[in-house]
Amino acid sequence: MKKYRFLIARRAVQISILFLYFAANAYGWSILVGNLSSSTLLGFIPLSDPYAVLQMFMAGAVISSTLVVGALIIFIFYAIVGGRVFCSWVCPINMVTDLANYCRRVFGLNQIQKKQPATRKMRYWVLAISLILSFALGVGAFEFISPISMVHRGLVFGMGFGWAAIIVIFLFDLLVLKNGWCGHICPLGGFYSLISKFRVINVKYDNDKCTECMKCKLVCPEKQVLFMITKETMPVLSGECTNCARCIEVCDDDALGFFLKIDEKKAKEIDNENN
Repeated sequence: MKKYRFLIARRAVQISILFLYFAANAYGWSILVGNLSSSTLLGFIPLSDPYAVLQMFMAGAVISSTLVVGALIIFIFYAIVGGRVFCSWVCPINMVTDLANYCRRVFGLNQIQKKQPATRKMRYWVLAISLILSFALGVGAFEFISPISMVHRGLVFGMGFGWAAIIVIFLFDLLVLKNGWCGHICPLGGFYSLISKFRVINVKYDNDKCTECMKCKLVCPEKQVLFMITKETMPVLSGECTNCARCIEVCDDDALGFFLKIDEKKAKEIDNENN
């Protein structure tokens, strides 16, 4: 169980959030009402996707104060905790892409398709293009076609085209490009990467404990953030890290673990005082 403790925790969070949205629609619960773009928590706390609000602004829509406040709440939360925890702990697409990644390892597709033709910087281009198109077309360009919204609405209100989005993304990640959607294309992941560079919660690597088994890089959906493995002790500071903790779970050497930047600053201050 210890080896899968964070995976179990992530699935529990993802399914619980989906259930609360579903319960609001099916049973009239008011704990979490709406969708991932715009919600109300406990009947009075607004929550809005800042990327969706940004698209609406670029499209020329009049943004209500409630949406602005909701976007600020989410922005501040993810900026502190780590923007891409949304990708691994909240987004329903993560369960699809994780399954595709698992199947790639089981069926040996990682060895067959070693060379990846796409760059992970593509998501930032998609992010920029989505904002330009929102401005040009007068609609939220990505929200209009977002598979995240399709799947989320489908799971809450009834699948419909949600199944098509699930199948397409699963097959794309399985057969075309490893971590294709989340790791290369999704502009929402790119947006949260940009705002999470100053997050408090990070993964830290201890080179002294590492036996260079490389299991962490095998399971990491953003393995480029683990460039320090076998080289030097340091935290993973890249905003592209999703804080999914799979690297921590598979490390038998306890060379990887979560740490708080605040704790590190305090430790440095104490060390400087002692010296």
